[in-house]
Amino acid sequence: MSSEKKVRFNRRVKNNGEKRETEEHIYDNADKIRQYLDDVQSREGGPHTNHHLPVQRPSSKFLRGAALCLGVLCLLMTAGIIILFTLYVFVTAEKEQLQNRFNNLNNSYGELQTDMKQLKDQTPEPTINRTQHEEKKLNIKTKECSEGWTKFGCSCYRKYTEKKTWSQSRADCEENRSDLVSINSKEEQEFVTNMIQNEESWIGLRTVEDKKLSTGYKWEWVDNSSLSETSWTESPSPTDLYVVSCDQQGSFKHYRYNGGEVRTWICEK
Repeated sequence: MSSEKKVRFNRRVKNNGEKRETEEHIYDNADKIRQYLDDVQSREGGPHTNHHLPVQRPSSKFLRGAALCLGVLCLLMTAGIIILFTLYVFVTAEKEQLQNRFNNLNNSYGELQTDMKQLKDQTPEPTINRTQHEEKKLNIKTKECSEGWTKFGCSCYRKYTEKKTWSQSRADCEENRSDLVSINSKEEQEFVTNMIQNEESWIGLRTVEDKKLSTGYKWEWVDNSSLSETSWTESPSPTDLYVVSCDQQGSFKHYRYNGGEVRTWICEK
């Protein structure tokens, strides 16, 4: 019995000894592992080393400078946008004003064109040409007529006894600084009639084109004055180019412009 207890005790002692050795071995291994990890972290710059680089943070002065630059840029952009918008509004308003002025001028021009057309339609005769004719007569009022010419009123007249067509007769008058006679009063018509003597003579009455009239033509004297005194043997409708002669009774007769008839003629200057 005592021997069994001795064996058990020896086993227990042996077991306790082995256990202590095991624990010491574990602690030794743990210290080695901890030392190894510390060495690794020290080499890699871990949190347990005193040789890691410090983190560089931007200074407050730099941040204030950057913020100031950004503020200035934003201010400049805002000012630029305001200026561009102001210019846009100004240019748009000026464009509208110019467009309105153009429209007003265009309307005024159209109204003036209409007024001129109406005035022209209402004017029965070319006043300027009539005035020039009157001035021409006034200029020779105090002058004596050349040899072969007869004075009546403010004009000088001459009858040519040879016979030509109406256009040839007018050309002959123009060579002598005159034109075929234009009769503008009853007194002048009587004077011209007395010069004719038993025949017909060309006078300065003809038709001219006028598209505003339904017939397309109108009667007009060579001095561009309108027909006022007439004595037709027949009342012609001016639907073509005609020329006129006058006989000793003072009657007017019309012929086609290119009809080829020949007559004597009377010039006036």
